[in-house]
Amino acid sequence: MVGKVLGIRDLEQFSSRRSSVYVDPECEKFFELPLFIAASSNDITTKCQCWQFSPGKEPALRSYTEIQQLLQLGKKHIVKSILRENSWPINSPIRSQLWPTLCAQHLTKQNMLDGFYWEMVHQVFGTTELSEKPIMLPAFVDATHCLPYHLTATGRAVADRIVNVLGYDCPDITYSPVLYPITSLLLHFMSEEEAYLCLAGLVGSKEKTFINQTKLQHEVTWKTVMQIAKKHAKSAVAYFQRICPGQKLERVFMDWCWWILAGLPFQHLVRIMDCYFHEGIKVLYRIALVILNLFHKECQSNNEWSPDNIKNDIGNALIKFCKKIPVSPAKLLHAAFSIRGLSTQYISRIFIKTEMLLKSRSVLNSGSKQLIKSRSSDNLPTSQSQVNIQMMSHTLTIREGEKSPGHRAIAMGVYPIHNLKSQVCKNEDLFTLWSWLPVRITMYQPVLLYTTEEHGCSLTTFYVRVEQHEPTLLMIKTCNNEVFGAYCSSRWFERNVKDDKGQRQAYFGTGETFLFSLYPERAKYPWVGIEGDRDLGHSSELFMAADSKMITIGGGEGQAIWMDENIRFGKTDRCKTFNNPPLCPSGDFEIRVLEVYGFVGI
Repeated sequence: MVGKVLGIRDLEQFSSRRSSVYVDPECEKFFELPLFIAASSNDITTKCQCWQFSPGKEPALRSYTEIQQLLQLGKKHIVKSILRENSWPINSPIRSQLWPTLCAQHLTKQNMLDGFYWEMVHQVFGTTELSEKPIMLPAFVDATHCLPYHLTATGRAVADRIVNVLGYDCPDITYSPVLYPITSLLLHFMSEEEAYLCLAGLVGSKEKTFINQTKLQHEVTWKTVMQIAKKHAKSAVAYFQRICPGQKLERVFMDWCWWILAGLPFQHLVRIMDCYFHEGIKVLYRIALVILNLFHKECQSNNEWSPDNIKNDIGNALIKFCKKIPVSPAKLLHAAFSIRGLSTQYISRIFIKTEMLLKSRSVLNSGSKQLIKSRSSDNLPTSQSQVNIQMMSHTLTIREGEKSPGHRAIAMGVYPIHNLKSQVCKNEDLFTLWSWLPVRITMYQPVLLYTTEEHGCSLTTFYVRVEQHEPTLLMIKTCNNEVFGAYCSSRWFERNVKDDKGQRQAYFGTGETFLFSLYPERAKYPWVGIEGDRDLGHSSELFMAADSKMITIGGGEGQAIWMDENIRFGKTDRCKTFNNPPLCPSGDFEIRVLEVYGFVGI
C-alpha cells in the first residue's frame, strides 16, 4: 500500500463527506483516523499527520442499494456477511441510510407514521422547539455514562430529548445505561427523528436482544458474558483470578459493556455498530471476548499491563487498554466472528439459565429460601388466601407477601382471570396455576386461543391459531379426569426455524418452560437447570418439539407430554428436562379437552 500525507484542506474535505449538525466539526477531523496518526509537537496548526492508503486490489465495497435489495428478498444471512466484511470508512455516507434500514427491520409498532415522533415531542415538552435549558434525563439513564462522542451542545440536547421521549413512549424501561451512548452514535449519521425510530426498533425487537431495559436484564447480561468468558477466554479469566485472588471476578465483568462503548476508538465502535444493528447484542459478546484475550496477551509482553500495574483495578485497566487497542477495526471484527462454538442457541441457553437462577434467588425469593421444585402441596396458596382472592374486586388484585406454604410468594400484580370459563380447570385450580406463572406474565390478560371443544381436534388448526403466540399455556383434561399441562415459553412456530447449517432444530424453547399437574396431584415441575449452574447435558434442555405429526414437551429418557396429530391420544413419562413423574398414573391418556391460552399485550 502507498501512503501520502493529508493536508488541512484534504482533512476538511475528508470530514465534510459525513456531515452532521450535531457533531463538533473541530473534533471530527482528528478522530477519523487515529490508528494512522503520528503526533507532531512542532506544527501547532496541523496537530497531526494522517496517512491515507490506496485501496490496492481490495474488493469494492457494497452499496446501500445492494444491501437494501437483499433485505427486501429476505436474505438476511448474506447481509450479515456483507456487514461483517465491508469496512466502509467512518465518513462514508452509507450509514445515513444503512443504519435506519437495519434498525427498521426490528420495528414492531406499526403506528409510527410520518410525524409520530414530533407529536410525541410536543406531547412531552409542549413544543417542538429545542429548549436552551438542560433537560432532566429519565431515571433509567446512567448519568455517569452519558457518552456524547463529540456531539455539540445542540447534539447533546437532542440526545437528551430523544431518550426522554423514548422513556415516555416505553414506560417499561426502568434501567438502560447503554441507551444514551447508542443515541449519541446514531446522531452522527442521521436526523433526530430517524435516531428515535432506530431506538424504537432496537428497544421493541421481539426476535433479537439489542438493549437491556431492566436491572435484572442488565445483571443477567454481564453474568452471561462472565460465564461465556470462562469457556472462551479461559486463560484470561484464570490470569485475572490468579493475580487478584482477593478481588471478585464479578467486579471486572459488571462494566463489560464500557470496555466497548467507553474504551474503544470511535472508528472501531462504528464498525461494530454496523454489525450490531443487524445481529444484536451477541456481537458485543464476541467483541468482549476478543478484548479479554488481547488484553491477556498484552499482559504477557507489555510492562504497562504488568500484574503490579493492573491488579488493583482490572476493570479500569481494560478500558484504558481498549483506548489504544493494538488491532484495526477489521481485525477486531474478524477475530470476534472467528470464535467457534458461540452460536445464538448456546448464548441463549446461558442467558436463560442465568436469568432463571437470578429470579429463583432474588425476584422470586421474597425473604425466604431459594426456589426449589414444587411437589405435592408445595407452592400452593392456602385455602384462606384463595378465599381472599375471590373476595377481591373484579380484577382480582393479589398483593406481595400473602401467606403461602410454598417457597414463592405470590407476586404483586393484577390477575385478570375472574371471567375465565375453563372446561379444564376449576377456579381454585386457576388461582394455583396463576401463582406459578412468571411474575411478569401475570400482568397480562389471558385469552383462549384454541380449544378442542370449539375448534376441533386437529394439529393443523392448533398451529394456525397458536403458533405465533409467546408464551402459551396448555391445559389438558383426560377422559379419566386427570388435569395437567405445561407453560411453554417460546412460539410453536419455532419448529420451522433453521440453524446456521439450514437444519431444523428438533427441540426449542427456554428454561422458563415448566410442567404442572392439578388433579389428582397438585405439583409444579420447573426446569432442572434452575437449581444450580452445573452442566446437566443436552438431555436436560429438551423443552419443546413439534412437527406435522405430534407435539412434545420435555425430553431425555422419556417425553413428559406427547400428543398425536389428531389431538386425541397422548402419553406421559418421566423426563430429564423436568425430572417429573408421569403426569397421569397410567402413562397413556385420551384427551377429553385441550385448552391453549395466550396473553394479550405481550
